[in-house]
Amino acid sequence: MTSPQTKVASATEKFFVLVAVCCAAAAMPLTFTGPAVALPAISRTLGGSPIALNWVTNAFMLTFGSCLMASGALADSFGRRRIFLTGVGCFALFSAGLALAGNIVWFDILRALQGLGAAAAFSGGMASLAQEFDGTARMRAFSIVGSSFGVGLAFGPIASGLMIDAFGWPSIFILVVALALLALGLGACFLRESKDPDAAGLDWPGALSFTLALTLFTYGVLRAPETGWSDSLVLALLAGAALLFLTFGIIERVVKRPMLDLSLFRYPRFVGVQLLAAAPAYAFVVLLILLPVRFVGIEGMSEIAAGRMMVALSAPLLILPIVAGLLTRWFSPATICGTGLIISATGLFWLSHFAVGSAPAALIGPLLTIGVGISLPWGLMDGLAVSVVPRERAGMATGIFSTTRVAGEGVALAVVSAILSAFIHSNLGVSAGEHAAMAAQQLVTGNLAAAASNVPAIGHGTLIQGYGDAFSTLLWLLTGITVLTAIVVFSFLGRSSSTTAAEEDAEQLDENEEALRVSKA
Repeated sequence: MTSPQTKVASATEKFFVLVAVCCAAAAMPLTFTGPAVALPAISRTLGGSPIALNWVTNAFMLTFGSCLMASGALADSFGRRRIFLTGVGCFALFSAGLALAGNIVWFDILRALQGLGAAAAFSGGMASLAQEFDGTARMRAFSIVGSSFGVGLAFGPIASGLMIDAFGWPSIFILVVALALLALGLGACFLRESKDPDAAGLDWPGALSFTLALTLFTYGVLRAPETGWSDSLVLALLAGAALLFLTFGIIERVVKRPMLDLSLFRYPRFVGVQLLAAAPAYAFVVLLILLPVRFVGIEGMSEIAAGRMMVALSAPLLILPIVAGLLTRWFSPATICGTGLIISATGLFWLSHFAVGSAPAALIGPLLTIGVGISLPWGLMDGLAVSVVPRERAGMATGIFSTTRVAGEGVALAVVSAILSAFIHSNLGVSAGEHAAMAAQQLVTGNLAAAASNVPAIGHGTLIQGYGDAFSTLLWLLTGITVLTAIVVFSFLGRSSSTTAAEEDAEQLDENEEALRVSKA
């Protein structure tokens, strides 16, 4: 049960709590869509190697994803309101600092710190919503948060493009700071404090081993295209990551109050929810980063034109997550989610048939199809995440689910970038010479001029053709992964109705925890 509270929140108070969390949710996608559109401009101003430029996105996603479970545990232990307000405040502060960064190293460091604030804000906010709303109202609230996230995704690229064109790339963080400060003010006024009375503090060994494992893995994957997968440092980084992931699993099995309750993975529906959380990473999120770089850096579009193109991909998230919540009256979540992923896969396959330089209008159809498909599971994922654990462990549930989603996005982006670089390198062939690997990495970050200078024997047309063919091959791969995920998710989530399964899973978890306490006593 939750900690005692003096009174039941009124409908007005609940509304403003929801608005506060929605403002924070809308700000977060701006922090990775905006820099993606601005990456060529950031590169011209701050410089940096391809790896350093990749960290512009990965530093945020790494700390955001790896700290969500820890933030959820802190929210359960020390108060959801306190963690939310602290996180939003830090998020606003570091976002403002990014506009003043003088070099790429400081920019990447601030991006990592920004991710820490975002993790605390997101975990604290979502856990607070789980306390304020019950049943269908909770599902509806999470659907609205999903739509708020969609607002940031839909308008982030075009808003960033307009700001970059008018005021330069540092201005893209102004809107982020404004939304964060609004969330901070509303949260301070209307959010009530709640805790898990049985929480035992943060699992520091688990948190550190998990975060370090993700860091080593991401750095190893980002370094591999430049030095090769057989490079001794790359192998050491990947081996260290594997060892730390194993250590994390052992720690979570023996600590009294684990950050990640491994017993949850015995429930097929819980596993299905985690697979569903990872699906948007390669069916949608990687395109939010790769497509603006392609449009601006390779095809030569302006930032504004690229932002307009990205609206077609993200606009369905404005409405369809709420529609998905309404559709649960007639269809099971498994049917809605599986169908959505199949639609996204169709859009990915369709997009693969358009070469670099195709008419922008021709891309609207496949981009909309991808966005429509991913919007259907998007509106249900957060509600499903907390439906398989007792209410007082809401912070843990949102932490696990959000970690799978965001850490999956960071890992997927690193892996997909490395795969795209490898495909480009292969397409350039031996005629590109010894600097072909570096040229491939520069193309991935949208730096066509630098790539051309590294391989002078190859013309711009050949470089663009090699990039375009590699991009199409990558989309075929993502299509296959998305179809496979749709099949598995449909199978796992379709075991039983959502309400019955949630109750059974929660009751079973309570029984397991009680048995564990008795045995230790």
